[in-house]
Amino acid sequence: GTLSPASPMVGAPAGTTAGARPNDEEEAKRIIRRPGMPTKVVLPPRPTRGAAQKDRGRLTVSSATGGEDERTRSVAAFRRRTQRLKGHVHDQKEKLLREVILPETITIQDLANRMSERSVDVIKMLMKQGQMATINDVIDADTAQLIAEELGHTVKRVAEADVEEGLFDTPDIQDDHALPRPPVVTIMGHVDHGKTSLLDAIRKTHVVTGEAGGITQHIGAYQIVTPAGLPITFIDTPGHAAFTAMRARGAQVTDIVVLVVAADDGVMPQTAEAIAHAKAAGVPMIVAINKIDKQGAKPERVRSELLQYEVQVETLGGDTIEVEVSATQGTNLDKLLEMIALQAELLDLKANPDRPAEGTVIEARLDRGRGPVATVLVQRGTLKVGDLIVAGTQWGRVRALLDATGMTLASAGPSVPVEVLGFSGSPEAGDRVGVVESESRAREITEYRDRVKREVAAARVGGMRSSLVDMMSQLKTAGRKEFPLVIK
Repeated sequence: GTLSPASPMVGAPAGTTAGARPNDEEEAKRIIRRPGMPTKVVLPPRPTRGAAQKDRGRLTVSSATGGEDERTRSVAAFRRRTQRLKGHVHDQKEKLLREVILPETITIQDLANRMSERSVDVIKMLMKQGQMATINDVIDADTAQLIAEELGHTVKRVAEADVEEGLFDTPDIQDDHALPRPPVVTIMGHVDHGKTSLLDAIRKTHVVTGEAGGITQHIGAYQIVTPAGLPITFIDTPGHAAFTAMRARGAQVTDIVVLVVAADDGVMPQTAEAIAHAKAAGVPMIVAINKIDKQGAKPERVRSELLQYEVQVETLGGDTIEVEVSATQGTNLDKLLEMIALQAELLDLKANPDRPAEGTVIEARLDRGRGPVATVLVQRGTLKVGDLIVAGTQWGRVRALLDATGMTLASAGPSVPVEVLGFSGSPEAGDRVGVVESESRAREITEYRDRVKREVAAARVGGMRSSLVDMMSQLKTAGRKEFPLVIK
């Protein structure tokens, strides 16, 4: 009874506030009018304290003007729906046809960029040809050309080898500058037939004592002067099966091949190999039948065995000179040198010393204390200390020139073998050496060669990543019965 007068008062504020809220809201609605624009009503954000948290998304015109929970489709969803209804016909962009410039090797990504195509499409085309590739794989120019032409582009092939133009084989302008040069003689033959001992007997020094098991582990190059006063350059090639490539390269720089055959052993597999190298190089051959002082030596047997390899010696009515020698006793060595000199005279060897040097690396190694050391046989021109030289992927400035005895030289003329110090790294045996005019040119050439070497290796590895099935099908087409396989 006591509270009854107050009860309306208790309820009144609640009622008034409840009734007042919509009106407040109306006032709170701000109406924005802009000339020439539809009227825009902006709602203030609702106080969320106490109420259930509602996630408010982005404030857009549609969310502001639309009802509270009414959701409309996004533009993208609408577009997708219309596309689905129309049967997914999207307007094809005009295809650009380009002239694509192709180097010798190119990555798939680069090729796609040059053609303005998607790299996925290029990979699809390679897959159709049965080649699995990723965008970073390197493909050769022929494959790239096929792909580009199939996609309707025109192709222009460029050889980056233009960088090397004018480095080697520039003809001598005046022949009257050409002077006689010493002959370069390569000594070949089977293991332990006495090649190095023969060379030692000629040079009156002993290299073989320091060799492991009497096998020459490197190519040595020495220049000697015959009793008649003629200088002769000798290259001693290793007589080991592992060095076939090196020996083949030895035959590239040589003028005359001396084939050493032991009289007590006859013609062996590597003797036959050496004959093949000499014939491939197209150089005259002199047969030295060694170890004639040994018991059981049969020089006649050697002569008849050589006939199997189409080598007919003079005593059997052929045109190949043969000399019976003994390295240990020193027999007939003068006669051998005389024959070499005679053969050299017939060849009439000349070279122009007054030009930038060209030559070939005979061997190269990394020396402790001296850095990369390369034995170079100068073939044309004169190599001087201070020259900028390029060999394979290495270049450098000649710091010092040393001869076979270790004496320093100021320059080296044609047919002179020298050790060259100053390379940035070890070149490979058989690399051509050339003198260039500037450091930038040297860098350009070596960087190009290095890149080519890497890319060729990458392309080769990429081609090798095939399955066993591919390998077997290739064997079937090649018609091979056996296949060498390494099981890892």
